[in-house]
Amino acid sequence: MDQHSLPQHDTLRQGYMPKSRLAVSLLFLMNGFVTGSWAPKIPEFKDKLGISESILGLLILVFGIGSLVLMPIAGGYIAKLGSQKVVRVTAVILSPLLFLLTLVSNIWTAIPAMFLLGGFVGAMDVAMNANAVEVEKSMRRAIMSSCHAYWSLGGLIGSASGGVIMAQFGVLPHALLVTLFCVAVLGIAWPMIHADKPHPDVAKQKLRLPLTPLPWLIGLVALFSMVPEGTVLDWGALYLRNELGASVALSGFGFAAFSATMAIMRFAGDHVRDRFGGVKTLRICTLTALVGLLLAGLSPTAPLAILGFALAGVGISNMVPIAFSAAGNMPGLAPGIGLSVATFMGYSGMLFAPSLIGFVAEHTGFAIIFTCVPILFIVVLLLSHHAAHADLKGRD
Repeated sequence: MDQHSLPQHDTLRQGYMPKSRLAVSLLFLMNGFVTGSWAPKIPEFKDKLGISESILGLLILVFGIGSLVLMPIAGGYIAKLGSQKVVRVTAVILSPLLFLLTLVSNIWTAIPAMFLLGGFVGAMDVAMNANAVEVEKSMRRAIMSSCHAYWSLGGLIGSASGGVIMAQFGVLPHALLVTLFCVAVLGIAWPMIHADKPHPDVAKQKLRLPLTPLPWLIGLVALFSMVPEGTVLDWGALYLRNELGASVALSGFGFAAFSATMAIMRFAGDHVRDRFGGVKTLRICTLTALVGLLLAGLSPTAPLAILGFALAGVGISNMVPIAFSAAGNMPGLAPGIGLSVATFMGYSGMLFAPSLIGFVAEHTGFAIIFTCVPILFIVVLLLSHHAAHADLKGRD
């Protein structure tokens, strides 16, 4: 009998699916750890190269371009080879890239390093989300929120420890520890990663964009949910340090608080969604995130801004997993097509849009940025009824 046709209790009794769920969770943890470890490095990176906010914005733009270039390439190989092989390759390449970025000494070496880091963060993101969808379908229950919780947990560990380790031991030892952590996590996950098969129908349609509006509308939900997340990641530490007078160690705790609340709420997210439904959960989360970012942007002190980031993390926590689950289960589309659109649009928002924000912030400051970004959540509220596709009720 095909493994995908086994009842859930049979797969649990065999012990196969819990291992594959653990593996994909560890992949999310690793990716989040690398991303979180980058956040506290940004002020030091800027000072080391002696560049302005606008030039740093250009480098972050290169980071986003790398992601946008490699994400669809990863999607094509997932269609041909399956997500297991692609996530293994991208994870191996990603592991030493933050260390490589630490070695750069000028803007010309920083450009290719940023391209590679952004490219393989994004490529691994697509592959691990595709693998999570396959595990979710095999288990016949929602796991996407908890997978993203592990990403947030990784971000928390990376951002909270990064500033402290750099302050105590230096930048290079910190980068080496990040690499060793990634190798260790990947070594544990490697033999347990879910071995999915390529989908012939996806391979045939991979060059065709969906013509129906639904996947694009859900993609907008993902996009406008992840732009604020990327803004906190890339500019939260600089905002706390430059405009609110936070120390190097304290500035890393903005994204750490954001990641902590996201992780906690995402671990509960699957149960909350099953209880209240995707639509109601998305609306409550969006309103909470809106209030949190407004608090951060209007705050006169760093601790109050960190509290705002934490509240925003509570809200944003389950917005993206709901969008991805809805995208991966849309009627009338081949498996993976809707997810490809949502992940591409969503991660472009997280990795690409914050670079443009850097140019604006150089003239306006970051306080006004964090006050205005919540306007995007109004669009999410208007499109929230499409989150009904994320609900598992009534599915096979």
